[in-house]
Amino acid sequence: MNPRTPFRKGKEEELFRINEKIRVSQVRLVGENVEVGVYDIKDALSIAQEQGLDLVEINAKSDPPICRIVDYSKFKYEHKKKQKEMKAKAQKTIVKEIRFGPNTDDHDFNFKLKHAESFLKEGSKVRAYVQFVGRTIVFKERGEQILKKFIEQLADFGKPEHALQMEGKKMIVIIAPVVKGKK
Repeated sequence: MNPRTPFRKGKEEELFRINEKIRVSQVRLVGENVEVGVYDIKDALSIAQEQGLDLVEINAKSDPPICRIVDYSKFKYEHKKKQKEMKAKAQKTIVKEIRFGPNTDDHDFNFKLKHAESFLKEGSKVRAYVQFVGRTIVFKERGEQILKKFIEQLADFGKPEHALQMEGKKMIVIIAPVVKGKK
């Protein structure tokens, strides 16, 4: 491929089969200007052509397939618009991390606690962990105490998804925000 020529994507695959691309003998027509019922494919196509519109297969899995007589470009636009709205409404979960050491002091702990509170108020999950470096692995009890204290002080804002667990040299807990309606 020549690096100076722009990359062109292949022809976009159609989401719905239309008109002559529908390869079945009978279809169920639904719509505003059409009497609902099962029609022969030739009859359905002729009805669509008389109205100057397209026969669009909405649901291919049903028997017979469900079709609608609409302007395909308008239908495609509305479908994309609905998909975009659904994608925007889908809630994205963000996981924020807070790292402790087994010898984390009270001031550092309180500072990180305030950050965790703000993250949970925003609706993000908080992944808190104690990192054991080198020989500090012998202080597992201290790390467990830190995380339990952390969970206890965040009880109003979130609750842990699971018990404390060790992953390599890290002791981890994930705290999910409390849903505003419930506690």
